[in-house]
Amino acid sequence: MSGILGIVSEYNPFHNGHIMHLKKSIELTKADFTIAIMSGNFAQRGDTSLIDKWSKAEMALKQGIDLVIELPTIYSTSSAENFAEGAIKILNALGIVDYLSFGSEIGDIKPLDDVAKVLAKEPKEFSDLIKYQLKSGLSYPKARELAIQKYFGTSPIYIDAIQNPNNILGVEYLKALKRTKSQITPITIKRDYAQYNSSQINNGITSSTAIRNMILNDQNIHSVVPFETYEIIQKLSENGQIIPNLKIFEKEIIYSLRKMSLKEIANLQDVTEGLENKIKEAVDSTNNLDILIQKIKSKRFTQTRIQRIFIYALLNITKHDISVSKKVIPYIRILGFNKHGKRIISAIAEHNPKAKIVVSVKRFFETNKDSHLQNMLMKDILATNIYTLGYKNNSISNLDYTHKILELK
Repeated sequence: MSGILGIVSEYNPFHNGHIMHLKKSIELTKADFTIAIMSGNFAQRGDTSLIDKWSKAEMALKQGIDLVIELPTIYSTSSAENFAEGAIKILNALGIVDYLSFGSEIGDIKPLDDVAKVLAKEPKEFSDLIKYQLKSGLSYPKARELAIQKYFGTSPIYIDAIQNPNNILGVEYLKALKRTKSQITPITIKRDYAQYNSSQINNGITSSTAIRNMILNDQNIHSVVPFETYEIIQKLSENGQIIPNLKIFEKEIIYSLRKMSLKEIANLQDVTEGLENKIKEAVDSTNNLDILIQKIKSKRFTQTRIQRIFIYALLNITKHDISVSKKVIPYIRILGFNKHGKRIISAIAEHNPKAKIVVSVKRFFETNKDSHLQNMLMKDILATNIYTLGYKNNSISNLDYTHKILELK
């Protein structure tokens, strides 16, 4: 089996821009099969998924993705670096993927790859530039951005390569490919149809952020998503099973942080430099999530980072959990497939007999005794159980045990 394309996605939700990316990727690579590594119920930028992971998988399958694999929650809620590395490790573990395609604002792989080479090797000159910027109180992403600018000079192409969110994530994919010595060939597709967070609609295409806001404001999204996506979202909305943003879990987050000790907060991933004191003081003085964010936010600690910390508090994701995630090869959790995907799964098993493929959570716990992977999967289960608390109806738990893998005939 050859000509297999990998895509790392959130599909939050799957929209017309994703169709364009998929079609252009297949056109450029001549791929015969497609695999999506997709985040689950919580998103990388410190927010919720609009709809549950199985519904997102169904959307993807109905638009031509052959196999959907879940990116474990520990990676999907991480910084761009760990998010990308987790996804690349899964793609590598499949043993059959030929290409990785990702969207970027720049649409040119060379400057992204040049930056990735520097980040992967971290020459002393570059490390010193980052340390210098951090001393001024900047956040690490901003310090790294300025260090890259100084390292490469003032060329607009390199400034652009590190200032836009999809470019930044693209650099992390390329860096992960280098660090894992991957044989996968990367390509990038220019996002000239709708920029991240943009509310503009261009030829029926807008950003995921804009679509989520449209849904929140009861606007019709029919023109900016495939019909199948529209149908799925409509049905979930009627059933009270839409989770528009993190504020749905306002009380759960504040409760979690209030019951934690300073030491426990300090052990959460992304809590550094005594931030636990500021978090504890703030959470003891308000029960409003927006006010809580404003009390904690600073030049160094961005809103996205703070919201990720809130998710870590909900799921008890610690520095140790992230450290372990960097050292292990994740399991391959299958959410759904079509007839081509069925062939892909057989090919994975054939090429990599040791691949830890999860088709049954119960069976995985019974047969796989790797405590690190068991803990990682427990976070996925907890993430689903907490996510369904936001439902207005049918808020049941343990869906990871009972929900069947989707098979599109």
